[in-house]
Amino acid sequence: MSGSPGAATGVSEAARSGAASAALVEQDPATELVAGMLAEPAGRSSPSVYETGRLVSLAPWLARHEERIAWLVDRQRRDGAWGGPEGYALVPTLSATEALLAVLDRGDHGGVGRERIARAVHDGLTALYDRLTGPAAPPPPDLPATDLIVPALTELVAAHLDALRDRPVDVPARWRGAQPLPLPSGMDRARLDGVRLLHAAGRPLPEKLAHALEVLGPPARRAAGFGPVGPGTVGASPAATAAWLGAAPDPDEPGRGYLEDLVRQYGGPVPCASPIAVFERSWVLGTLSRAGVPVRVPAVLTDDLRDALGPAGAPTGPGLPADADTTSATLYALARLGQPVDPTVLRPYDTGEHFCTWPGEDGASVTTNAHVLDALGHLLPYGGPAAAWVDSAVRRLTGWLLDRQETDGSWTDRWHASPYYATCCAALALADHGRTGHARHAVERAARWVADTQRPDGSWGRWAGSAEETAYAVQTLVAAGHRPGSPLAAAIGRGAAWLSTADAADDGPELWHDKDLYRPALIVQATVHAARRLVRDGGRDA
Repeated sequence: MSGSPGAATGVSEAARSGAASAALVEQDPATELVAGMLAEPAGRSSPSVYETGRLVSLAPWLARHEERIAWLVDRQRRDGAWGGPEGYALVPTLSATEALLAVLDRGDHGGVGRERIARAVHDGLTALYDRLTGPAAPPPPDLPATDLIVPALTELVAAHLDALRDRPVDVPARWRGAQPLPLPSGMDRARLDGVRLLHAAGRPLPEKLAHALEVLGPPARRAAGFGPVGPGTVGASPAATAAWLGAAPDPDEPGRGYLEDLVRQYGGPVPCASPIAVFERSWVLGTLSRAGVPVRVPAVLTDDLRDALGPAGAPTGPGLPADADTTSATLYALARLGQPVDPTVLRPYDTGEHFCTWPGEDGASVTTNAHVLDALGHLLPYGGPAAAWVDSAVRRLTGWLLDRQETDGSWTDRWHASPYYATCCAALALADHGRTGHARHAVERAARWVADTQRPDGSWGRWAGSAEETAYAVQTLVAAGHRPGSPLAAAIGRGAAWLSTADAADDGPELWHDKDLYRPALIVQATVHAARRLVRDGGRDA
């Protein structure tokens, strides 16, 4: 395996130029997915309310500022909040409300209109004070840096309200002199204060903090130990990059160029993380290959995946630390495509019981360990000096995943809002590489839970039926095996019928965890195409 100065992006000059994509003919969904990855070599995911709000607040100098303001106002829900259901609304609602308060404070609303913005602020504050903060609020989900972001944003909201309290035309009387937003139950400022004190003392901060550098506030500007890498990003985050740049950076600043490219690509709003090429390519290619989907993969894609693997593995994006999840997905995709790589790059993540996503991780991830089991299980037949360690790890991972199955047969995880994703990842890994009868029994239990939770219309979903979650459910059912005429076969049939009419390319729900919920479009499309292929073929190519 090898690394290179630009390896973290997983983007080569050939891919950047698009020359390889010109040879592709769009004949089927899989070929179109490959063409899409070549056409947008940084990858693509849904725009983020959180990150877009941070750009409105931190970077009013950036092109398309007015479009971002209008986008935020247009995305507000009828109940005044932004973002997903339940506790998932907290971070995006705080970000959008603070951003629009900053617009009122500065007066740079452009043609959006002060009254419209003031009304959105009022509704956002109402949602925050009445439902989303305090002891009775729904618990915040386990999103990256939530315990840093929430106290940092509540602090900013309080400062804006103080600054605007004598301007009743902008802020209704209810909010003049309002007490600071209370934090949700179980959350405090301790970690945020600790991080800021470390930085103020000149102590090094964890590498992964680059992704949320904006929580430092003004000291984030040119913060020592951080800086633009790859295409100019800090921490693979638009918000962190804007915070590091500060006010009105020079036009030739690499970080500014990165942000300008992003807002041009997305039309104003921005995603949670970019680039995500290694993450996107490894998931798409591994998913298609596993389902037996025939697809011509240009050498530029596999070359980029190999180049992304450094001594510590592969990161999701430049400025982020390498992690076991992306590394294992990359190893798995390469092995399935006939290019196996030495698996010992995963050894530093082995805790002896399970694999951490990165060293020092709080908690553990079911899906990371399922992906490691996929990679090591698929590479075990290749043998080599690491065969004994790989064999031991496969056995340990099998037992670890079995121990974390819920009593109803499902799994849940910290990187995705839907249990259908975690259940699919665990069930497929155990079906392919679990060594015991207990593994087969666990997959059957998972399939029964899936069948029992099918919606009347044939779909599956945590909050509503979605193509993505239905595809995970169908793959889990197929992995369990079924007899013609059995309840599982009937569930597959209903799911396949629903999935045949679903549009995987539409604006489906955002279910993936970052600082905000997001939707990696091509990964979702690959998942749906793989499920359709499995149903058509009546089985799986393990």
